[in-house]
Amino acid sequence: MTEENTKRRPILVVDDDPYMRTSLTDCLVSCGYCVETAVDGVDALSRFRKGAFEMVITDIRMPRMGGLDLLKELKGRAPEIPVIVITAYGTVNTAVEAMKQGAADFIMKPFSLDDLEVVVRNVLDRGEEAEATHGETPEPEGAARAAQRRIVTCDARMAELLEFLRNIAKSRSSVLIQGESGTGKELLARFIHRHSPRRNQPFVAVNCAAIPHALLESEMFGYEKGAFTGAAQRRIGRFELADRGTLLLDEVSEMDMPLQAKLLRVIQESEIDRLGGRDPIPVDARIIATTNADLKTCIREKKFREDLYYRLNVIPVRVPPLRERRGDIAALAEHFLAKYAAENGRAKPTLAAGTLEALAAFPWPGNVRELENVIERAVLVCRGDTLRPQDLDLDGGGSDAQAENGPGREPAAAPPGEATTLRDMEKNLIFSTLKKVRGNKTKASEILGISVRTMRNKLNEYKLEQNGLDLGAEG
Repeated sequence: MTEENTKRRPILVVDDDPYMRTSLTDCLVSCGYCVETAVDGVDALSRFRKGAFEMVITDIRMPRMGGLDLLKELKGRAPEIPVIVITAYGTVNTAVEAMKQGAADFIMKPFSLDDLEVVVRNVLDRGEEAEATHGETPEPEGAARAAQRRIVTCDARMAELLEFLRNIAKSRSSVLIQGESGTGKELLARFIHRHSPRRNQPFVAVNCAAIPHALLESEMFGYEKGAFTGAAQRRIGRFELADRGTLLLDEVSEMDMPLQAKLLRVIQESEIDRLGGRDPIPVDARIIATTNADLKTCIREKKFREDLYYRLNVIPVRVPPLRERRGDIAALAEHFLAKYAAENGRAKPTLAAGTLEALAAFPWPGNVRELENVIERAVLVCRGDTLRPQDLDLDGGGSDAQAENGPGREPAAAPPGEATTLRDMEKNLIFSTLKKVRGNKTKASEILGISVRTMRNKLNEYKLEQNGLDLGAEG
């Protein structure tokens, strides 16, 4: 169980099938989440009135009150709470209707527990990324969600970038957002969507790095019942769900070449072909792509299609790394201090002068995401009302506050040791980063600025599993 998950409020699982409730509960608990259950929509609303929940996962067809009616009620009462709908009776209309009514995502039976874990993690991760605003007017989506969508900045270039994004949001042209891992590329994509004429239509994200290549095509375009072994029913792809809205292709550089060719055709023709389908389906989705890779280098290395690059790069956007906008460090630190102090029920600490100097001097290879992680941990270990430099643990070795916690404390990351070759240095860096995040490959890859797939390949190459570290966590 991760430290992150232990701090979460419960997830409410709503299903009239006791076997399904048990299966969902067991899966979520094994992933580190707290779970409460309800037998139908009426029961769910009763429990919702009595307690706070991190998320609601609901079946569609249930007695007394079904999932769509429950979704409407929840969005009227707490629009900031994400809702995932589960159904074995999914059609285009059902899935699209759920998304338009505010569902954060959907999953269709039969599904694997790994599928459920990925969907839950992605929805929670999307909701937790902090933005900061520079004169932005929040959408009417609830105070908590609006706060999460703020973009905190006092940097002149970021202010110019936000103004540029407001202007180009009015068009339907494709946007390519490039920047290092942790700079907030998805937040800017959502910013564009919120300021566009499509703001009231779905915003659908596809993480091209997190979904195996063999499954990415069906995830994007969907499939018909019987299209392949295991296709027990029709599945609606992300393109159809994003119809009249915005489709985010996150880490588009991780898409393999054959799928790139199919994506190019979709962009050119504005229609998709479901796997196993007979007729093309028209779609109107504005595409925003993000990447932390140099796509021109990928083109030279024959890893990315040049014609697709020009189709995506109609409006190019570069997000500056945090080290190039150091004036934002103090503002972001204060923002995250307030956020995590409130989440942990304590008074917001003040930043000592030396602490602010240490933050400003650090290179932040993981950018805003790394800064947020550092501040979150510092709030937990800080004693008193002042955050000291040693509370930050910028070297990954554990603060003295942690060291004094006694035998039950979390182990500090092991020193990488002496490296004699570039390979050894790379291996030691990956190993020490994984130790720091307790084996979480997704977080480690984000900090290092590489894809999860690259991380897996490196782990297979180095065979780090033999060193006794639990490297099985993906998120």
